[in-house]
Amino acid sequence: MKLVFATHNDNKLKEVKELLSNTFEIYSLNDIGFKNEIPENKNTIIENSKIKCKVVKYSTGYDCFADDTGLEVEILDGAPGVHSKRFAGLNASSDENIDKLLSLLKNKSNRNAQFKTVISLNIDGSIKTFEGICKGTISKKRLGKSGFGYDPIFIPNGSKISFGQMNLKEKNKIAHRSIAINKLVNYLTNLYQI
Repeated sequence: MKLVFATHNDNKLKEVKELLSNTFEIYSLNDIGFKNEIPENKNTIIENSKIKCKVVKYSTGYDCFADDTGLEVEILDGAPGVHSKRFAGLNASSDENIDKLLSLLKNKSNRNAQFKTVISLNIDGSIKTFEGICKGTISKKRLGKSGFGYDPIFIPNGSKISFGQMNLKEKNKIAHRSIAINKLVNYLTNLYQI
């Protein structure tokens, strides 16, 4: 089955292909020649996820799914949350976002956080959503160079190392996106009796 993953992010694509390649043909927006940026201007992660798959389905006709992910820090009332990608400014780099977060958490004892992913699937104009959450803590400094985004400062519960110190297989066993993707796969498997 062919599905378009509504992303231009090669890191996300790599993670998802690792999880789905045995069952589905996954194409990115780049693969299908969709060059437009999709506005992520909604107030919640779920709304951003839905708008992305609506735009791609309407523009291309392809069945597709989209994700939106945010890092929610307890002591910051859930920030950066939906603004995770642009926490330090509209075109902020991952390093700038991390620097801002570490600065806000300096001398804070409560470093509890969670990554939340919502995946929206758009097949025949009907949208289903799937959520994945990974709870953990924010480290005091960067640990490791793997992954992307906030991975070097997020230590999942039950682990002694950050996502930034894990290889892709290790991360995909426990990460928020893989939890949501597995729910998506179970739904599609039941729907199409794959």
